[in-house]
Amino acid sequence: MAFPQTPAHAVPGAFLHTPAVASRFNAQQDPVRRRLFGENVGNAGQVARFGQDPAQNLDAPADVADEQALRNLPAQNVPHLSPLTKAATYINDSLKRDSEYPQLDAYCRQISSDYDLTHADAAWAPFKKTHMYPIPQNVLEQFNRAEVSTVMGLFAEINHAYVTIDNSLYLWDYTHPRPELVGFEDSQHNITAVKLVAPKPNVFNSVITHILVVATVSEITLLGVATKDAPGGTKSIELYGTKMTLHLKGTEARVIAGAADGRIFFAGHSDSDIYELKYQQEEKWFTSRTEKINHTYRPWSAAVPNPSQILWGKPADEHIVDIVVDDSRSLLYSLSNKSTVRTYHMEGPNKLTKVIEKTKDDFLRDIAHTLSTGSPLLNERMSIVSISPISVVEDYKVHLMALTNTGCRLFMSATSAASYMLNSSTQAPQSMQLQCIKFPPSDKQRPAPRLDRYGQLPDTVDIQSKSLETSRLGVRFPPGYFLDFVTGPNNPDEDGLFVSAPDSGRISLSRQMQSVRFSEHAAWIDLGTKSKAEDVGLITRPFAATGQPLGFGNELAVQFDDPKGFEFAILTNNGIHIIRRKRLVDIFSSAIRNVAGDEGVKAEVVKFRSAYGPIETITAALAVACRQGDNGRPGLGRGAVDQATQDRAKQVYITFGGHPRLPEQDGQAATVEMVQPSTRHTALALYLSRLVRSLWNSRVIKSGTDANGALTIQSAISIDKLKEVQANVESLRSFLDANRPFIQGLSGPADLRRAGSKQEELGFQGEHQAMHALEILMMGITEGISFVTTLFDERVTDIFARLDDTSRQQLRDLTYEQLFSQDGGKELAKVLVKAIVNRNIENGSNVETVADALRRKCGSFCSPDDVVIFKAQEQLKRASEPSINPNTSRTLLHESLRLFEKVARSLTQTNLESAIEQYVALRYYAGAIQLCLVVANERDRGNAAFSWVSDGKPPGDPRAKFYNDRRVCYELVYRVLLDLDDASSREPEIIDGKPTLIATKRAEAYDVVSNSPDEVFHFDLYEWYIQQGWTDRLLNISSPHVTTFLRRLASKDIEHADLLCRFYTMRAQYFAAAKVQADLAQSDFPISIKDRLTLLSKAKTNASVMTTGVSRQEQQLLNHDVTELLEVAHIQDDLLERLKVDSRIPPERQPEINAALDGKIQPLSELFNGYADQAGYYDLCLLIFHVADYRTPTTIAQTWSNLIQQTHENVAEQWAVYNEELRGRPAQVGNAPPQPYEVLVTQLQDICHRSSNDSFIFPVPTLLPEVCRYAFENAQDGRIGADVHWPIAAFLTLGVNYDLVVRVLEQMFEAQEVPFRGAGRARMVEWITHTVGLWIRDLGRNGRPEARLDPWVGELMAECDNWVSENGRINNEGGADIRDIARAVKDVRRAVDGLVVSPVASRSSMGFY
Repeated sequence: MAFPQTPAHAVPGAFLHTPAVASRFNAQQDPVRRRLFGENVGNAGQVARFGQDPAQNLDAPADVADEQALRNLPAQNVPHLSPLTKAATYINDSLKRDSEYPQLDAYCRQISSDYDLTHADAAWAPFKKTHMYPIPQNVLEQFNRAEVSTVMGLFAEINHAYVTIDNSLYLWDYTHPRPELVGFEDSQHNITAVKLVAPKPNVFNSVITHILVVATVSEITLLGVATKDAPGGTKSIELYGTKMTLHLKGTEARVIAGAADGRIFFAGHSDSDIYELKYQQEEKWFTSRTEKINHTYRPWSAAVPNPSQILWGKPADEHIVDIVVDDSRSLLYSLSNKSTVRTYHMEGPNKLTKVIEKTKDDFLRDIAHTLSTGSPLLNERMSIVSISPISVVEDYKVHLMALTNTGCRLFMSATSAASYMLNSSTQAPQSMQLQCIKFPPSDKQRPAPRLDRYGQLPDTVDIQSKSLETSRLGVRFPPGYFLDFVTGPNNPDEDGLFVSAPDSGRISLSRQMQSVRFSEHAAWIDLGTKSKAEDVGLITRPFAATGQPLGFGNELAVQFDDPKGFEFAILTNNGIHIIRRKRLVDIFSSAIRNVAGDEGVKAEVVKFRSAYGPIETITAALAVACRQGDNGRPGLGRGAVDQATQDRAKQVYITFGGHPRLPEQDGQAATVEMVQPSTRHTALALYLSRLVRSLWNSRVIKSGTDANGALTIQSAISIDKLKEVQANVESLRSFLDANRPFIQGLSGPADLRRAGSKQEELGFQGEHQAMHALEILMMGITEGISFVTTLFDERVTDIFARLDDTSRQQLRDLTYEQLFSQDGGKELAKVLVKAIVNRNIENGSNVETVADALRRKCGSFCSPDDVVIFKAQEQLKRASEPSINPNTSRTLLHESLRLFEKVARSLTQTNLESAIEQYVALRYYAGAIQLCLVVANERDRGNAAFSWVSDGKPPGDPRAKFYNDRRVCYELVYRVLLDLDDASSREPEIIDGKPTLIATKRAEAYDVVSNSPDEVFHFDLYEWYIQQGWTDRLLNISSPHVTTFLRRLASKDIEHADLLCRFYTMRAQYFAAAKVQADLAQSDFPISIKDRLTLLSKAKTNASVMTTGVSRQEQQLLNHDVTELLEVAHIQDDLLERLKVDSRIPPERQPEINAALDGKIQPLSELFNGYADQAGYYDLCLLIFHVADYRTPTTIAQTWSNLIQQTHENVAEQWAVYNEELRGRPAQVGNAPPQPYEVLVTQLQDICHRSSNDSFIFPVPTLLPEVCRYAFENAQDGRIGADVHWPIAAFLTLGVNYDLVVRVLEQMFEAQEVPFRGAGRARMVEWITHTVGLWIRDLGRNGRPEARLDPWVGELMAECDNWVSENGRINNEGGADIRDIARAVKDVRRAVDGLVVSPVASRSSMGFY
């Protein structure tokens, strides 16, 4: 804070734009004035709300579906992402979007009859009959020999069907053109039921995969089934006897069910009891290998019957018609012929407890509560014909689906008391409620309803349709595949098949609405004339898109996982019919295949877009263009789409893919990162994510042990699946490459030429970057899969054993996402490549041969630079062999360094650190440092780090990354230097006058350091020296980089600034050191005010010393500025110390005051208005007036008056406290406080000295009367034992000349103002006499013969003599006696008369001296 060329400073508060004005008049007018003392400050108001949701600023989409699609696009406002990272973000966002598909409970909670009913042969049909396998002739021959009973059924999971003919059982593979019958003819009784169940663990041999339960009228026999995969995708089975037979003893088995843990349950047609067949491996003392348990009728119930049975009796003719098991919840459901559903909880190994019983009346009661009007389909004449469990994986709430004979599906939810506290599938439910009713499709002939704007059917429910009456058998498979066998009233011997499934596309699209609608598409499938269904089963694995309800039913997500899709086998008396669920891509393929012309294709695309949204439409088109989808010809598998359909799909993808969007900007410059890619790009990301979804988050390996306890490493995903995914991704890449000129975003410059504005150009650039990122990821996926297959072609356990513990754990945790898109995964892959190469080298293979083979298969994991690195590592390994010659070793080290420098840009951090460790171990310090510096330079070839450092290291700058990359290399250099210093400290540097080997290596290493042209390295090295505490080493360096380093950072770091001062001082550059210290004292660094005073004091000292090359004017100017700053700093320090102990300030304000004053030097206006004036520190106010050259007399006089009054009051308070303590505890009282006049004299002296005797701040003509008046009025004289002349002595001691003091006293005497009138004039006479007397003695002491007094002094003494003579009886209280004063006046008058000269002197001077 300096004013070098301004003689007069601005007065604090003198200008209207300063805060001081408000402090003078009204505190409320000052918006920035601070409150030192307790004031109630109101709320400043609410925080302003800023801009709205940026998504609202997008261009308005064409419809709601477009808007929702755009909102689901991945965010593009994250800058500086690498292409792989950006592509991985797209994939993760797409997978997240698929995983958020609504769970069943979200849409299965309403009354609905929504069906998109199509013809079975229509393109939009959801199911398709693909095959019909006839019943073999030999089976029919056996069937015709039946005498008593026949039963037919399916074991769809093993592709077999069975038939029981009286007491014989025959099985055959229905997919085989000429199947062989596998028979069981050992039974002596007619077979009543057959069931294929899971075996209990650890009971049978490992070859037994299933247990075949064969029930007859008198016994149940268990047969072991061993299944094997046969050529052509079929399965062969063998039956094994188990010697496990249960004699029923009066009961029967007509319905059998098995649990996943091997438990077997059965029931008969004579009662509604549930039995369990318990079996074990060996007989025991009290139990046989098989036994029967009745879980419904307990032995004690014969003696204590059920109370309900006492009242109502046991239901007559009730028996079980179906048993189903929900293993996920450990529940078993039974259905009786009376439409009663009972729920049992499977507890423990042999316990089954009934928890819920829901009768037909209970169902009707729930239905009545649900429906507002009655329905003829759901009345007392309806019956439940089938039940299907819904697992907890599919939905937490919905448990069961029940089908009525009228075709209505009742979805039931069960709850328990614990379900409100925790979500556990092991808790037994206690009640069951109706949650949803799905009515049959309408049987009225009406025009097809138009879809609404959301692609949904209108919200109308037909509760009277009899289109599914009479339903005889119905089965539901996850996620809602429903097959209903309906017998018409006109043809009771023929079943019609009604199939439906949730329309996943519409359900997913309807998420934008508040409630998701239960949309289904359905069809009728003809099973043939006089065809009667006997059994139905799921051929393929059960559906599960995820392992939890959320996202479980998303068929769109898994439509590319398995080419076979989901197929069902239906056994009728005519044969086995295979029904396949059509994927959305199959529907799209059929839809565009069967229409004529471009207009027909466009109409289908519009229809698809309305139903499923733009993204799913374009995704389906892209999949078909990549040869996904149904070919429309029986006998050919999926993926053989005809060329015409493929071309149409390609045109749809190219034409209807949309355009990139750029959000509107609120005054901000648009960037490429803000671009939202087109639907075409989103569809590409979605399709790619669905291709790799099965392995994206999966780990690459799974480890275990074999039978001998040895480690085994296997692929977590089968190699066949990996190759399938790789083929699909390659097909996608081929499609993009073949159509690159036509696809927007891939054609590059051609797109930019079509841009009509800057916004469009940015949009095309963003689209190109997004598409290019996905292309890079696709290449990474294909190469990553090739790498994994190559890895498992080797002995993976050997490679695993070669890794260190960290790499082993990383390999265990490695996922395909990391391998495909993250640097860590690719670095680990390179480690594995190195292990593969090393293993092959040890086996005698050539490095280049192995590396070239790897490079051809997966080039990104083994590039040409990797080959050079392998060679360099080989040279380094040879150099470390103990038997090699030292000269040869050094040659090999030089060669390895040359090779490493050649590929420095491709050298990974792991490889670099490994090489440096080996160099240090071999004491090749210079080479280690050289390699680090070369790698650092290669990582920042544009020298962006230097420009970033030169610009002051701005935060958030992308150039910081390059600096950090260099910094990693520099850290290795420092490690080398530390190791070198440590090694050199343990050995002598000179022996026999010659430098030792370690001294030579040290000199070589430091030569590399000193001669490096890398300025960033030098700056970082000096910083490291400071961190290590080696400041002396830094200050002794004569490099010009040191000065540049310290100068650049002195304004940003206090340590550097201090070092710069020391640097200048050591080189006698005192003026430069003073400037640095002055700048540091004014800096924003966290320096206390006392430290700033110290800096300014040192700066003043250095500025006072002459420095070569610095002019005297510059030196004086700096000295002046530093002096003024020092004065301000002293005032600020005084303010801080006073405020710390000021009792008026509340404690909560102290931290704020300390933060403001114990730091940067504040402006004088701030110190005055904000602190000194408000706090009433008048002495500091006077010092501020002095520094600011403030010269308004009235203000200064008033401030002095306030100071005198304040001083007196403060001392008076101290005396009051002292006297109070003296009266209470006189023995403990300390010294008495000083008298008020003594404190005031000290104040006068301090202000006079600190203001340098400034006559404006210390105005004697004004101040002396004020002090005299104070002394007289407040009895600060002889009445308290004080010298009555202390006011005069105080001014004379400060150097005020006698002439000025006497003149002021003369004016006071003549003015006769209060209190110096009447008797008070005696005190004035006493002071005048005393002062003139001292003046005369002073003249006498000087001994000057020419010493004289002006005549006016004589005249003044004459007036005093006359007044004393006339007022001889006045009492001068506190002063001398009036008579003594009279004598003194006469004596002084005589002395004055002897020194008075002629009246020629001027009386106009009123100066200080």
